[in-house]
Amino acid sequence: MMTPATNDTNSPSVGRETLQSAFDLCVRKTRRNIQRLADAPKSAAWAVDGNYFQFQEGFHEIGNWTSSFFTGMALLAWQETEDEFFLQQTLRLAAAYREKACVRFLDMHHDAGFLYSLYSVALYKLTGDKQHREVGLAAAEALAQRFNETGGFIRAWGRLGTAEHDNMAIIDCLMNLPLLYWAARESGQQRYHALAVRHADVALQCFIRDDGSVNHAFRFDLQTGRPLGPDNYCGYGKDSYWARGATWAIYGFALSYQYTQDKKYLAAAVRLARQFITQLDAEVVPVWDFRLPADQPRVRDASAAAVMVCAIQELAKHHAADAELLKVKQALLGRICQPQYLDANPDCCGVLKFGYGCREAYASWGDYFLMEAVARELFQFEPWW
Repeated sequence: MMTPATNDTNSPSVGRETLQSAFDLCVRKTRRNIQRLADAPKSAAWAVDGNYFQFQEGFHEIGNWTSSFFTGMALLAWQETEDEFFLQQTLRLAAAYREKACVRFLDMHHDAGFLYSLYSVALYKLTGDKQHREVGLAAAEALAQRFNETGGFIRAWGRLGTAEHDNMAIIDCLMNLPLLYWAARESGQQRYHALAVRHADVALQCFIRDDGSVNHAFRFDLQTGRPLGPDNYCGYGKDSYWARGATWAIYGFALSYQYTQDKKYLAAAVRLARQFITQLDAEVVPVWDFRLPADQPRVRDASAAAVMVCAIQELAKHHAADAELLKVKQALLGRICQPQYLDANPDCCGVLKFGYGCREAYASWGDYFLMEAVARELFQFEPWW
Protein backbone atom coordinates (compact mmCIF):
# COMPACT_ATOMS: atom_id res chain seq x y z
CA MET A 1 0.00 0.00 0.00
CA MET A 2 1.04 3.58 -0.50
CA THR A 3 2.30 5.29 2.62
CA PRO A 4 -0.03 7.80 4.33
CA ALA A 5 2.31 10.62 3.39
CA THR A 6 2.05 9.79 -0.31
CA ASN A 7 -1.68 9.22 -0.09
CA ASP A 8 -2.42 12.43 1.81
CA THR A 9 -5.82 13.88 0.93
CA ASN A 10 -4.20 17.31 0.81
CA SER A 11 -1.49 16.32 -1.68
CA PRO A 12 -0.98 19.26 -4.05
CA SER A 13 -1.26 18.98 -7.81
CA VAL A 14 1.92 18.65 -9.81
CA GLY A 15 3.23 22.13 -10.54
CA ARG A 16 2.60 23.52 -14.00
CA GLU A 17 6.28 24.41 -14.32
CA THR A 18 7.25 20.78 -13.69
CA LEU A 19 4.75 19.54 -16.26
CA GLN A 20 5.80 22.12 -18.84
CA SER A 21 9.44 21.17 -18.36
CA ALA A 22 8.61 17.50 -18.98
CA PHE A 23 6.56 18.38 -22.07
CA ASP A 24 9.32 20.59 -23.45
CA LEU A 25 11.82 17.75 -22.94
CA CYS A 26 9.58 15.43 -24.96
CA VAL A 27 9.31 18.04 -27.72
CA ARG A 28 13.08 18.48 -27.91
CA LYS A 29 13.77 14.77 -28.15
CA THR A 30 10.94 14.22 -30.62
CA ARG A 31 12.40 16.82 -32.98
CA ARG A 32 15.37 14.57 -33.65
CA ASN A 33 13.62 11.23 -33.29
CA ILE A 34 10.85 11.91 -35.81
CA GLN A 35 13.33 13.06 -38.45
CA ARG A 36 15.46 9.95 -37.96
CA LEU A 37 12.36 7.77 -38.21
CA ALA A 38 11.25 9.53 -41.41
CA ASP A 39 14.74 9.16 -42.89
CA ALA A 40 14.70 5.40 -42.30
CA PRO A 41 11.35 3.95 -41.14
CA LYS A 42 11.79 1.18 -38.59
CA SER A 43 10.60 -0.21 -35.33
CA ALA A 44 11.81 1.70 -32.29
CA ALA A 45 10.82 -0.26 -29.24
CA TRP A 46 13.29 -0.17 -26.37
CA ALA A 47 16.96 0.22 -25.51
CA VAL A 48 19.01 -0.13 -22.36
CA ASP A 49 20.96 3.02 -23.24
CA GLY A 50 18.01 4.86 -24.76
CA ASN A 51 19.25 4.56 -28.36
CA TYR A 52 16.05 3.26 -29.94
CA PHE A 53 17.48 3.35 -33.43
CA GLN A 54 19.80 0.45 -32.64
CA PHE A 55 16.76 -1.78 -32.13
CA GLN A 56 16.94 -4.48 -34.79
CA GLU A 57 13.47 -4.67 -36.32
CA GLY A 58 12.21 -3.26 -39.60
CA PHE A 59 9.10 -1.15 -40.06
CA HIS A 60 7.28 -3.84 -42.04
CA GLU A 61 8.24 -6.74 -39.79
CA ILE A 62 5.27 -8.34 -38.10
CA GLY A 63 6.57 -7.63 -34.62
CA ASN A 64 6.66 -3.85 -35.08
CA TRP A 65 4.07 -2.20 -32.84
CA THR A 66 6.08 0.80 -31.72
CA SER A 67 6.85 3.17 -34.61
CA SER A 68 3.77 5.29 -33.95
CA PHE A 69 4.79 6.27 -30.46
CA PHE A 70 7.22 8.63 -32.20
CA THR A 71 4.57 9.87 -34.64
CA GLY A 72 2.11 10.36 -31.78
CA MET A 73 4.67 12.46 -29.95
CA ALA A 74 5.44 14.45 -33.10
CA LEU A 75 1.78 15.23 -33.75
CA LEU A 76 1.33 16.22 -30.13
CA ALA A 77 4.33 18.53 -30.49
CA TRP A 78 2.88 20.00 -33.70
CA GLN A 79 -0.53 20.53 -32.16
CA GLU A 80 0.80 22.36 -29.13
CA THR A 81 3.76 24.26 -30.64
CA GLU A 82 2.38 24.83 -34.18
CA ASP A 83 5.86 24.09 -35.51
CA GLU A 84 5.26 22.68 -39.02
CA PHE A 85 8.50 20.69 -38.88
CA PHE A 86 6.81 18.01 -36.80
CA LEU A 87 3.93 17.60 -39.24
CA GLN A 88 6.16 17.55 -42.30
CA GLN A 89 8.44 14.87 -40.88
CA THR A 90 5.44 12.77 -39.88
CA LEU A 91 3.93 13.04 -43.36
CA ARG A 92 7.13 11.66 -44.88
CA LEU A 93 6.13 8.31 -43.40
CA ALA A 94 2.78 8.14 -45.21
CA ALA A 95 3.92 5.75 -47.94
CA ALA A 96 5.33 3.27 -45.42
CA TYR A 97 2.12 3.28 -43.38
CA ARG A 98 -0.01 2.85 -46.50
CA GLU A 99 2.06 -0.11 -47.66
CA LYS A 100 1.85 -1.81 -44.28
CA ALA A 101 -1.94 -1.43 -44.03
CA CYS A 102 -2.91 -1.96 -47.65
CA VAL A 103 -0.28 -4.38 -48.99
CA ARG A 104 1.51 -6.10 -46.13
CA PHE A 105 -1.44 -6.32 -43.74
CA LEU A 106 -0.91 -10.04 -43.16
CA ASP A 107 2.40 -9.11 -41.56
CA MET A 108 0.80 -7.11 -38.78
CA HIS A 109 -0.19 -8.32 -35.33
CA HIS A 110 -3.26 -7.03 -33.49
CA ASP A 111 -1.32 -3.85 -32.77
CA ALA A 112 -2.83 -2.13 -35.79
CA GLY A 113 -4.52 0.07 -33.19
CA PHE A 114 -1.29 1.22 -31.60
CA LEU A 115 0.18 1.85 -35.05
CA TYR A 116 -2.69 3.56 -36.83
CA SER A 117 -4.56 5.42 -34.08
CA LEU A 118 -1.38 7.40 -33.49
CA TYR A 119 -0.74 7.91 -37.20
CA SER A 120 -3.53 7.73 -39.78
CA VAL A 121 -6.45 8.39 -37.43
CA ALA A 122 -4.59 11.21 -35.71
CA LEU A 123 -3.57 12.80 -39.01
CA TYR A 124 -7.11 12.57 -40.37
CA LYS A 125 -8.54 14.17 -37.24
CA LEU A 126 -5.93 16.93 -37.32
CA THR A 127 -5.79 17.69 -41.05
CA GLY A 128 -9.01 16.34 -42.54
CA ASP A 129 -7.00 14.70 -45.33
CA LYS A 130 -9.08 11.73 -46.51
CA GLN A 131 -6.02 9.79 -47.63
CA HIS A 132 -5.28 9.19 -43.95
CA ARG A 133 -8.90 8.16 -43.38
CA GLU A 134 -8.56 5.58 -46.15
CA VAL A 135 -5.39 4.10 -44.67
CA GLY A 136 -6.88 4.09 -41.17
CA LEU A 137 -9.90 2.18 -42.43
CA ALA A 138 -7.64 -0.30 -44.21
CA ALA A 139 -5.78 -0.88 -40.95
CA ALA A 140 -9.09 -1.44 -39.15
CA GLU A 141 -10.05 -4.04 -41.75
CA ALA A 142 -6.70 -5.77 -41.23
CA LEU A 143 -7.40 -5.85 -37.49
CA ALA A 144 -10.93 -7.15 -38.06
CA GLN A 145 -9.55 -10.04 -40.10
CA ARG A 146 -7.82 -11.28 -36.95
CA PHE A 147 -11.17 -11.76 -35.21
CA ASN A 148 -12.01 -15.35 -34.29
CA GLU A 149 -15.76 -15.73 -34.70
CA THR A 150 -16.03 -18.94 -32.68
CA GLY A 151 -14.22 -17.65 -29.63
CA GLY A 152 -15.20 -14.00 -29.95
CA PHE A 153 -11.63 -12.71 -29.61
CA ILE A 154 -9.02 -10.91 -31.69
CA ARG A 155 -5.97 -13.06 -32.26
CA ALA A 156 -2.95 -11.27 -30.85
CA TRP A 157 0.10 -12.70 -32.56
CA GLY A 158 1.13 -14.81 -35.51
CA ARG A 159 0.72 -14.27 -39.25
CA LEU A 160 -2.77 -15.05 -40.48
CA GLY A 161 -2.85 -18.46 -42.12
CA THR A 162 -0.35 -19.93 -39.66
CA ALA A 163 -1.02 -21.91 -36.50
CA GLU A 164 1.38 -20.05 -34.21
CA HIS A 165 -0.61 -18.43 -31.40
CA ASP A 166 -3.82 -18.77 -33.43
CA ASN A 167 -5.88 -19.43 -30.29
CA MET A 168 -4.50 -16.63 -28.12
CA ALA A 169 -5.59 -13.13 -27.17
CA ILE A 170 -3.72 -10.76 -24.85
CA ILE A 171 -4.83 -7.97 -22.55
CA ASP A 172 -2.98 -5.30 -24.58
CA CYS A 173 -5.59 -5.61 -27.35
CA LEU A 174 -8.05 -3.50 -25.41
CA MET A 175 -5.94 -0.52 -26.50
CA ASN A 176 -6.39 -1.55 -30.15
CA LEU A 177 -10.19 -1.59 -30.03
CA PRO A 178 -10.57 2.19 -30.49
CA LEU A 179 -9.39 1.75 -34.10
CA LEU A 180 -12.40 -0.51 -34.71
CA TYR A 181 -14.83 1.78 -32.89
CA TRP A 182 -13.54 4.73 -34.92
CA ALA A 183 -13.80 2.77 -38.18
CA ALA A 184 -17.42 1.89 -37.44
CA ARG A 185 -18.29 5.55 -36.97
CA GLU A 186 -16.36 6.67 -40.04
CA SER A 187 -17.48 3.95 -42.45
CA GLY A 188 -20.93 3.13 -41.14
CA GLN A 189 -19.92 -0.54 -41.03
CA GLN A 190 -21.21 -1.54 -37.63
CA ARG A 191 -19.49 -4.92 -37.76
CA TYR A 192 -16.32 -3.18 -36.61
CA HIS A 193 -18.12 -1.95 -33.51
CA ALA A 194 -19.66 -5.38 -32.94
CA LEU A 195 -16.28 -7.14 -33.14
CA ALA A 196 -14.75 -4.70 -30.68
CA VAL A 197 -17.62 -5.21 -28.22
CA ARG A 198 -17.38 -8.99 -28.46
CA HIS A 199 -13.66 -8.89 -27.76
CA ALA A 200 -14.14 -6.50 -24.83
CA ASP A 201 -16.81 -8.82 -23.40
CA VAL A 202 -14.51 -11.84 -23.68
CA ALA A 203 -11.79 -9.81 -21.94
CA LEU A 204 -14.22 -9.07 -19.11
CA GLN A 205 -15.01 -12.76 -18.79
CA CYS A 206 -11.55 -14.27 -19.13
CA PHE A 207 -8.85 -11.77 -18.24
CA ILE A 208 -10.05 -10.33 -14.95
CA ARG A 209 -9.48 -12.50 -11.90
CA ASP A 210 -11.79 -12.51 -8.91
CA ASP A 211 -9.34 -10.43 -6.89
CA GLY A 212 -9.16 -7.67 -9.52
CA SER A 213 -5.79 -8.66 -10.93
CA VAL A 214 -5.39 -9.32 -14.66
CA ASN A 215 -4.09 -12.16 -16.83
CA HIS A 216 -1.70 -11.26 -19.60
CA ALA A 217 -2.83 -13.85 -22.16
CA PHE A 218 -5.66 -16.33 -22.62
CA ARG A 219 -6.14 -19.29 -24.94
CA PHE A 220 -9.29 -20.74 -26.47
CA ASP A 221 -10.46 -23.96 -28.11
CA LEU A 222 -10.66 -23.09 -31.79
CA GLN A 223 -13.34 -25.70 -32.49
CA THR A 224 -15.77 -24.73 -29.76
CA GLY A 225 -14.60 -21.29 -28.64
CA ARG A 226 -14.39 -22.59 -25.07
CA PRO A 227 -11.92 -20.70 -22.86
CA LEU A 228 -8.96 -22.99 -22.12
CA GLY A 229 -7.11 -20.92 -19.56
CA PRO A 230 -4.56 -18.19 -18.98
CA ASP A 231 -1.09 -17.91 -20.43
CA ASN A 232 1.72 -15.42 -19.95
CA TYR A 233 4.45 -13.81 -22.01
CA CYS A 234 5.00 -10.42 -20.36
CA GLY A 235 4.52 -10.98 -16.63
CA TYR A 236 6.72 -13.10 -14.40
CA GLY A 237 4.45 -16.16 -14.69
CA LYS A 238 0.94 -17.40 -15.43
CA ASP A 239 -0.32 -16.29 -12.04
CA SER A 240 1.41 -12.93 -12.29
CA TYR A 241 -0.04 -9.50 -11.84
CA TRP A 242 1.82 -7.66 -14.59
CA ALA A 243 1.62 -3.95 -13.84
CA ARG A 244 1.53 -2.59 -17.38
CA GLY A 245 -0.99 -5.22 -18.43
CA ALA A 246 -3.29 -3.98 -15.70
CA THR A 247 -2.96 -0.42 -16.99
CA TRP A 248 -3.71 -1.52 -20.57
CA ALA A 249 -6.88 -3.06 -19.17
CA ILE A 250 -7.89 -0.02 -17.13
CA TYR A 251 -7.32 2.45 -19.95
CA GLY A 252 -8.74 0.05 -22.55
CA PHE A 253 -11.99 -0.60 -20.71
CA ALA A 254 -12.39 3.13 -20.09
CA LEU A 255 -12.01 3.73 -23.84
CA SER A 256 -14.57 1.03 -24.62
CA TYR A 257 -16.95 2.87 -22.32
CA GLN A 258 -16.26 6.11 -24.20
CA TYR A 259 -17.39 4.51 -27.47
CA THR A 260 -20.23 2.30 -26.20
CA GLN A 261 -21.51 4.08 -23.07
CA ASP A 262 -21.90 0.59 -21.59
CA LYS A 263 -21.37 1.05 -17.87
CA LYS A 264 -20.00 -2.45 -17.34
CA TYR A 265 -16.76 -1.33 -19.01
CA LEU A 266 -16.50 1.75 -16.83
CA ALA A 267 -17.20 -0.33 -13.73
CA ALA A 268 -14.48 -2.80 -14.72
CA ALA A 269 -11.97 -0.01 -15.28
CA VAL A 270 -12.71 1.53 -11.88
CA ARG A 271 -12.54 -1.83 -10.11
CA LEU A 272 -9.18 -2.66 -11.69
CA ALA A 273 -7.86 0.82 -10.94
CA ARG A 274 -8.77 0.57 -7.27
CA GLN A 275 -7.05 -2.80 -7.01
CA PHE A 276 -3.98 -1.49 -8.85
CA ILE A 277 -3.41 1.39 -6.46
CA THR A 278 -3.47 -0.95 -3.44
CA GLN A 279 -0.29 -2.52 -4.86
CA LEU A 280 1.74 0.69 -4.86
CA ASP A 281 4.37 1.39 -2.23
CA ALA A 282 6.19 4.50 -1.07
CA GLU A 283 8.08 4.78 -4.37
CA VAL A 284 4.66 5.12 -6.08
CA VAL A 285 5.98 3.98 -9.48
CA PRO A 286 4.91 0.33 -9.66
CA VAL A 287 7.16 -2.68 -9.61
CA TRP A 288 6.89 -4.28 -13.05
CA ASP A 289 5.05 -7.31 -11.67
CA PHE A 290 3.19 -7.15 -8.37
CA ARG A 291 3.69 -10.87 -7.68
CA LEU A 292 7.43 -11.23 -8.01
CA PRO A 293 9.11 -13.89 -5.86
CA ALA A 294 11.07 -12.43 -2.98
CA ASP A 295 14.41 -13.19 -4.64
CA GLN A 296 13.63 -11.22 -7.84
CA PRO A 297 14.84 -7.64 -8.42
CA ARG A 298 12.05 -5.14 -7.90
CA VAL A 299 12.55 -3.23 -11.15
CA ARG A 300 10.19 -0.28 -11.54
CA ASP A 301 8.03 0.25 -14.62
CA ALA A 302 7.61 3.96 -15.26
CA SER A 303 5.73 3.24 -18.50
CA ALA A 304 3.03 1.49 -16.47
CA ALA A 305 2.89 4.59 -14.27
CA ALA A 306 2.43 6.81 -17.34
CA VAL A 307 -0.32 4.64 -18.81
CA MET A 308 -2.05 4.57 -15.42
CA VAL A 309 -2.04 8.37 -15.28
CA CYS A 310 -3.71 8.47 -18.71
CA ALA A 311 -6.22 5.84 -17.59
CA ILE A 312 -7.23 7.82 -14.51
CA GLN A 313 -7.46 10.97 -16.63
CA GLU A 314 -9.87 9.10 -18.90
CA LEU A 315 -11.90 7.92 -15.91
CA ALA A 316 -12.02 11.48 -14.61
CA LYS A 317 -13.38 12.66 -17.96
CA HIS A 318 -16.33 10.33 -17.36
CA HIS A 319 -16.68 11.46 -13.71
CA ALA A 320 -15.62 8.01 -12.51
CA ALA A 321 -12.35 8.81 -10.71
CA ASP A 322 -12.90 9.32 -7.00
CA ALA A 323 -10.69 11.45 -4.77
CA GLU A 324 -8.34 8.58 -3.99
CA LEU A 325 -7.72 7.78 -7.66
CA LEU A 326 -7.11 11.44 -8.40
CA LYS A 327 -4.57 11.65 -5.57
CA VAL A 328 -2.75 8.63 -6.96
CA LYS A 329 -2.78 10.17 -10.43
CA GLN A 330 -1.02 13.25 -9.06
CA ALA A 331 1.46 11.15 -7.12
CA LEU A 332 2.34 9.01 -10.16
CA LEU A 333 2.63 11.99 -12.48
CA GLY A 334 4.69 13.96 -10.03
CA ARG A 335 7.08 11.06 -9.54
CA ILE A 336 7.75 10.27 -13.20
CA CYS A 337 8.32 13.96 -13.93
CA GLN A 338 11.28 14.03 -11.54
CA PRO A 339 14.93 13.81 -12.69
CA GLN A 340 15.20 10.27 -11.33
CA TYR A 341 12.87 9.18 -14.11
CA LEU A 342 13.48 11.76 -16.86
CA ASP A 343 16.62 11.83 -19.00
CA ALA A 344 17.52 15.37 -20.05
CA ASN A 345 20.67 14.31 -21.93
CA PRO A 346 20.18 15.63 -25.50
CA ASP A 347 22.31 12.79 -26.90
CA CYS A 348 19.91 10.16 -25.57
CA CYS A 349 16.83 9.39 -27.72
CA GLY A 350 14.82 8.16 -24.76
CA VAL A 351 12.93 10.29 -22.28
CA LEU A 352 11.57 8.04 -19.54
CA LYS A 353 14.04 5.91 -17.64
CA PHE A 354 12.92 2.53 -16.30
CA GLY A 355 10.21 2.42 -18.94
CA TYR A 356 10.44 -1.17 -20.11
CA GLY A 357 9.35 -3.33 -17.22
CA CYS A 358 11.37 -6.37 -16.29
CA ARG A 359 14.70 -4.75 -17.19
CA GLU A 360 16.06 -1.28 -16.62
CA ALA A 361 15.63 0.22 -20.07
CA TYR A 362 13.96 3.03 -21.96
CA ALA A 363 10.81 2.27 -24.00
CA SER A 364 9.22 4.39 -26.70
CA TRP A 365 5.72 3.62 -25.42
CA GLY A 366 6.67 4.98 -22.03
CA ASP A 367 7.82 8.22 -23.64
CA TYR A 368 4.58 8.59 -25.59
CA PHE A 369 2.25 7.94 -22.66
CA LEU A 370 4.27 10.31 -20.48
CA MET A 371 3.78 13.03 -23.11
CA GLU A 372 0.08 12.22 -23.47
CA ALA A 373 -0.40 12.34 -19.71
CA VAL A 374 1.35 15.69 -19.39
CA ALA A 375 -0.52 17.14 -22.37
CA ARG A 376 -3.85 16.06 -20.94
CA GLU A 377 -2.94 17.78 -17.69
CA LEU A 378 -1.55 20.97 -19.24
CA PHE A 379 -3.68 21.51 -22.33
CA GLN A 380 -6.79 19.34 -21.85
CA PHE A 381 -5.48 17.35 -24.82
CA GLU A 382 -8.05 14.91 -26.23
CA PRO A 383 -6.19 11.74 -27.30
CA TRP A 384 -6.68 10.10 -30.67
CA TRP A 385 -7.66 6.70 -29.29
